[in-house]
Amino acid sequence: MKQATALSAVQMKWLAVFSGVFFLAAATIASAEETARPCRDDAAKLCQGVQPGGGAIARCLKSHESELSPACKRNIAKAKEEIKEAKEACEGDAKKLCEGIKPGGGKIIQCLKQHESELSPSCKAEMGKSGGKRS
Repeated sequence: MKQATALSAVQMKWLAVFSGVFFLAAATIASAEETARPCRDDAAKLCQGVQPGGGAIARCLKSHESELSPACKRNIAKAKEEIKEAKEACEGDAKKLCEGIKPGGGKIIQCLKQHESELSPSCKAEMGKSGGKRS
């Protein structure tokens, strides 16, 4: 019985890790020039006074989801799909290489970047897609 509880705690930890990655990745994708304008315009309208950093703009946009422009909603849907792909590709690497890293503030992504030479090919490919390299 204890083992099942421990497994659930580990699963919950990684769920928290990758939900934190969502905010970081959404902010990264939203900042890429080819996808930024619709969400940047929505953020300027809906998130006035919100200090950027730590996913604050992404959280603000999420809180105004029903008010977002269709173009921004498409960008967010694309970001969610890319995050799902990255999570699937990098989950094993994150568990192996970043075991002692406490999630939050992009620490897992930073850890993976620091271990770039050790990443699996699939994770390395997904990491290469972030930062606006994807069309």
